[in-house]
Amino acid sequence: MRQPGAADRDRARLHLLDWAACAVAGAVEPGAAEPRALAQLEGAGPCRVIGGRRAGPLAAALANGPAGALLEMDDVDRRGLLHPGPVVIPAALAAAEVEGLDDGEALLDAVVRGYEAMIRVGRAVGPHHAARFHVTATCGGFGAAAAGASVLGLDATAMAWALGNAGQQAFGLWQVRHEPVFTKALHDGRAAANGLSAAFLARAGYAGPLAIFEGPQGFFHGLCSDGDVEAVVDGGDAWAIHEVSFKPHAACRHAHAAIDAVLTLRARAGGAELEALDIAAYRDAVVFCDRPEPTTPAEGKFSLQHAAAAAWLHGDAGLARFTGEALSEAAMRQTRARISVREAPELTARYPARFGATARALLADGRVMEIEAADALGDPERPMDQAALVAKARALMAWGGLDGMAAERLIQAALNLGRGARVSDLSAALPGNDA
Repeated sequence: MRQPGAADRDRARLHLLDWAACAVAGAVEPGAAEPRALAQLEGAGPCRVIGGRRAGPLAAALANGPAGALLEMDDVDRRGLLHPGPVVIPAALAAAEVEGLDDGEALLDAVVRGYEAMIRVGRAVGPHHAARFHVTATCGGFGAAAAGASVLGLDATAMAWALGNAGQQAFGLWQVRHEPVFTKALHDGRAAANGLSAAFLARAGYAGPLAIFEGPQGFFHGLCSDGDVEAVVDGGDAWAIHEVSFKPHAACRHAHAAIDAVLTLRARAGGAELEALDIAAYRDAVVFCDRPEPTTPAEGKFSLQHAAAAAWLHGDAGLARFTGEALSEAAMRQTRARISVREAPELTARYPARFGATARALLADGRVMEIEAADALGDPERPMDQAALVAKARALMAWGGLDGMAAERLIQAALNLGRGARVSDLSAALPGNDA
């Protein structure tokens, strides 16, 4: 099995920290309690359920997946249009906990391998699939299976069985985008649990279809009419985890470049009043996020108009800008009404390799200013350093109710995993009920 190196593990530590922070904050949000309660029905076990009692590995993966996704601040692979953290990490952690694996480096290696599997498949599925299916859901099981197989030390045949049976459980329709439900986040937990179960079954000798990708009725023929199955095995030498983006703002990733552009305009405007603001973005950003009158926090996170208004009015697009109260603020409503959104074909042509946007402001003093953000903050071209990720983590953990001491304990457990900190230290630092 291909072996990650020191730099790859360092990168995995950052993603582990980012997931933990997102999950701690998400665990107190609407949409987290119900999967957690479902997990608790499975009885007690050794695996941390964030915000609840310890449970078995599949139940823990099911509960911890949605917690990491609900706030829309989870990491994202641009080319694959998927979010690996809330699927791969809950599966890898639960596998390590139930197996009693305390070696932090082994957990980090599992995370790197899980990201690789999920991202390679996600980048290959093609636009027809991505337009109809939530790629995090359909491809997440492959990542969870690979992570679980890594923890369990499966050989190549058993790993292939695990991937085969994970692919048989691919799911996740985009209908969730059109209704006020939390099912999108549930996709993460179900993919984590399905992939992890496939790894455990493979260890027991339960064979899976070896031609799951290329077979005549396999994943690509069935779900990916314009996909490229050969791309699954054409990933290059570098691990894909290094190309995954972090999200600094509490909104859909499709809104981030626009937020960045507006923040720059705001700084240059010097306090001048806004008359009108034009946001130009690639097609998917408009399809997903052209929502001039959001009525719920979830809709606000998928509204370019609201995200841009928050950035202009407050100088940030943090969690507090997407509450129900923030959506109904008079100043926010008035500013949203001054914002127009349109597709820019030149930005669409660069997508998904680049998630860009432009913002053009007409100010009350007559000035017109325009800014292009070719890439969003947190992308490989504009990376967030460790200090920025730690600051993000502290804010999320505070949102989730952790005091400063508990937050620092969790931050250090993630950043020092495998170099002094053990898996059990990370598990103990995550909030939950051990009684």
